[in-house]
Amino acid sequence: MILFIKDQRGVTLVEYALALTLMLAIGVAALATLASDVGGSVGKASTELKK
Repeated sequence: MILFIKDQRGVTLVEYALALTLMLAIGVAALATLASDVGGSVGKASTELKK
């Protein structure tokens, strides 16, 4: 049991996985927000061009 507590090689892997997951979630949220903003702008431009 003591060897298991002292061996922390897997801890780094878990930390990297958590950091990657967090960055991925932030990236997806940012892209979703950006996509809706761009979609609205393209829709407005399209409406103005049709006039």
